[in-house]
Amino acid sequence: MMGLDFTGKRTVLVVDDTPDNLFLMKSLLQNIYKVKVASSGEQALHIAASDTPPDLILLDVMMPEMDGYEVCRRLKNDRLTLHIPVIFLTAKSAVEDEEQGLELGAVDYITKPISPPIVLARVKAHLALKAMDEFLRDQNHFLELEVAKRTQEVTAIQDVTLLALASLAETRDGDTGNHLRRTQFYVKALAEKLRDHPRFGAFLSTANIEKLFKSAPLHDIGKVGIPDHILLKPGRLEAEEFEIMKTHTTLGYNAILNAEKALGTHVEFLSIALSIALSHQEKWDGSGYPQGLAGDDIPIAARLMAVADVYDALISRRVYKEAMPHALAVQTMHMGRAHHFDPDVLDAFEEIQEEFRAIAERFADSDSDLEYKAAVPRPFANHAAGVSVSA
Repeated sequence: MMGLDFTGKRTVLVVDDTPDNLFLMKSLLQNIYKVKVASSGEQALHIAASDTPPDLILLDVMMPEMDGYEVCRRLKNDRLTLHIPVIFLTAKSAVEDEEQGLELGAVDYITKPISPPIVLARVKAHLALKAMDEFLRDQNHFLELEVAKRTQEVTAIQDVTLLALASLAETRDGDTGNHLRRTQFYVKALAEKLRDHPRFGAFLSTANIEKLFKSAPLHDIGKVGIPDHILLKPGRLEAEEFEIMKTHTTLGYNAILNAEKALGTHVEFLSIALSIALSHQEKWDGSGYPQGLAGDDIPIAARLMAVADVYDALISRRVYKEAMPHALAVQTMHMGRAHHFDPDVLDAFEEIQEEFRAIAERFADSDSDLEYKAAVPRPFANHAAGVSVSA
């Protein structure tokens, strides 16, 4: 940490319309400080706002055209000069005059005739205070930059961690990496559409929408814990196997929760990831899993994710199925209104369906994406994020 530097000469600006007073003050100060002089308020303001401003201003009150009070007022209203300490040096000795000067932002008020030792002592004291103030402001600025830098680093680590975990799950099922990107943007689009809705506005703050965007790829992280003979089974699952497949929701939730517990502290950005991982397969009418939640008991983040996940499952081309046309996908999802989906969320989806279509086209799976997936055993096809949307 740098120490304070009192060795260099500080600059004092003396402002007075009387030449004799300027000469007197310059003679008193010049052996200790660099001294600049101004014979008018306008000249003083110009010097104060220059590239080499003074460290302190000794300011007379009674001057023609612009008095010292107005000069001080303008100095304190300008961000370039507001930190320059002002000491009034004047023959106006009434209490109300001194009170007015201090209320305008002056640090001191000295009446004439002056006592040279008192003037020197007060100038020295206020320059020392200014040096300390500058030091503290510099340190605060440095700390603000460091905090911003560390925050950016932590955010980057969080983002990389989330994407790495999500990609790990993606490598084990039939979805391509573009599925993660599409669902991220679907969820964000829904959230921004609903942020002014009375049912959702309190939750869908700018900060939470950002967390939703980052957390969406973790919705199927629990698939990492599903045995390969079930996850990669080419045919339909038996009832017992489907029960195991359904546990990917609790497996994902517990994995994220245990990671948070291992840190020994609550991690705010994981709160939404937890609700998405656990509850994105819940249905509005209570027929979903794993908890059979219904209506508003289902977390908002999970309700948004359900719409995004199902839409993408319907319109996505896979090695084992053709893509459903957008219009038919919207029609199919409408059948699940108030059964599978929160009706207000589904209505919002239908209102911005063209935005969903644009996102799907922007991150469409290429032939090479599908060829890569075709090289590994295809996954359980009838799971597909709960494509059945009937009651």
